[in-house]
Amino acid sequence: MTIRSTPIALAVAVAAASLLSVAANAQDANKEKCYGVAMAGHNDCASAGANSCSGQSKVDYDTKAWKLVAKGTCTAMEVTAKNGMKHKGTLMPM
Repeated sequence: MTIRSTPIALAVAVAAASLLSVAANAQDANKEKCYGVAMAGHNDCASAGANSCSGQSKVDYDTKAWKLVAKGTCTAMEVTAKNGMKHKGTLMPM
């Protein structure tokens, strides 16, 4: 790369990263955090103290771990734990 093309390449990279960030935020606007519905290792994040973040939940349906779901669907989701108990997703940690 020449000295002149380096700033242009950097500007293009920054612009591309900005566009990706805007697209991700637009997708998240149609989603909500749903606690207690993620399978072990498939959570998107957690509330304080449960684990540090994405994919680190050690148990199915951890009530402190959340997963992004379509807005308006969380509280209708019902899961069955290994012990046979059923519960619905919540918008707040349990």
